[in-house]
Amino acid sequence: MPSLLGIDNGLTVTKAVIFDVDGRQLAVARRRVPQSMPAPRSVERDMAGLWQATAEAIREAIALSGRPADDIKAVAATAHGDGLYLLDAERKPLGPGILSLDSRAWAVVDRWEKEGLFDPALAETGQMPHASAPSALLAWIRDNQPGRYTRIAHVLACKDWLRFCLTGTVGTDRTEASTSFTNVRSQEYSAEALRLYGLESLSGALPSIRHSAEIVGEVTAEAAALTGLGRGTPVASGLHDVTASALGIGGHEDDVVSIVAGTYSINEVVSTAPKLDARWFCRNAIAPGRWNNMSISPASAANYDWFLDTLCGKDHAEAAASGESIHAMLAKEIDEALGRPSTILFHPYLFGSPFGNLASASFVGLHGWHDRSDMLKAVLEGIVFNHRFHVEALRQGFPCREVRLTGGVSRNASFAQMFADALNLPVTVAGVDEAAAFGAALCAGAAVGQFASPQDGARALVARARVFEPDPARARTYDERFAVYTGIAEALKPHWDRLESLGAKQAGSPA
Repeated sequence: MPSLLGIDNGLTVTKAVIFDVDGRQLAVARRRVPQSMPAPRSVERDMAGLWQATAEAIREAIALSGRPADDIKAVAATAHGDGLYLLDAERKPLGPGILSLDSRAWAVVDRWEKEGLFDPALAETGQMPHASAPSALLAWIRDNQPGRYTRIAHVLACKDWLRFCLTGTVGTDRTEASTSFTNVRSQEYSAEALRLYGLESLSGALPSIRHSAEIVGEVTAEAAALTGLGRGTPVASGLHDVTASALGIGGHEDDVVSIVAGTYSINEVVSTAPKLDARWFCRNAIAPGRWNNMSISPASAANYDWFLDTLCGKDHAEAAASGESIHAMLAKEIDEALGRPSTILFHPYLFGSPFGNLASASFVGLHGWHDRSDMLKAVLEGIVFNHRFHVEALRQGFPCREVRLTGGVSRNASFAQMFADALNLPVTVAGVDEAAAFGAALCAGAAVGQFASPQDGARALVARARVFEPDPARARTYDERFAVYTGIAEALKPHWDRLESLGAKQAGSPA
């Protein structure tokens, strides 16, 4: 049976996953990709190092699959959206890649809001700019690194850089093109969008747009030598990882909300017409005449990871020594905490929030009789509540009959049930572990005729999914807790900027 390779590059790990055309995962290999933070709010990584790590993962995945590389009929990549990966005129990296966790451009966005740019940006592009948007980052480089700015020849997203490394071709797909510079109705690049942001000089640096499931090149001899792939293997354009994750769990269907509980809180609905609202991005979906409406914030499972890293060090060591997953080790503790009442609420704004760049995380309702498990339960509940904040916005604009859920923590049945109860909707957890990589593989398969379309290939997964139905009593309890959660967040709004100012003053004080 032929196989497909999906590459999924996140913010800390790059993965190569090989699938049969029926969606069965044959092999997965991972490599960590180090981040650097050379200044406050700057989050970067070496572009050459990213490609090297990805190539190593591909080679290992091929070896683990037990099949020859020639069985792989097509390849496609997905990766974190937004951020920037720049090339100069010689197609060499122009500085490190900038990740979507980067917030150095927050002051640019703040200025644009004060200047009244948000409304025309929403009307033209279907979204308002944010700190890690290509528009904001390019404006920051223009203002702070003019020498680098004048040398920009190609503005790429992360997965486009991996495509270039595989094929030597420069370009992007419809989903990635719409992160800043396309007209929301035509779905093509907009000169007006560039003018709004003062970036007209970069019109020639925007990459050509192709369909996500379109062959855009072949694996070069150099890439084949590094990865172990067959030279000439077709490579499809690929897609933005948010879209890939939804595709990989069968979420590109009518009246379905797709939720990705990863680093970001991703909540999205595909529609047949654009609908503009400040609470979501209206971006291109895979097919022309379809839009992907995303309500997002960097406030999801990264909070859970932080809790494990900060407060579960001993458990990490025990898990490493035993070979057991730390998530499995803590599952019983989580289940016990879920079974008892608690006054603790957690606002999961460690890395960002729906309330602006200055919001911060907090535990409230914490008492001396609470223990770590109570705090962990609150963290998980806070993550779910932040998703609910976004889903409620989307439900005001689009019909919704069910939720499709993916993300590492969604493998915990108690956590998935919490989503169903807190949203009061059926929640389907798809039977695929690597949803984004599978979404990329679906595009690769459709590009070479294995599926009629990427969406058609995804429908086979539904039979292997698990459905969690909401419990009415628990749903009412979560309604009450969510009302308090949002009320406290609203009350804290005027104090977050004061806290930021206090921190800045303390940093400037003599030792």
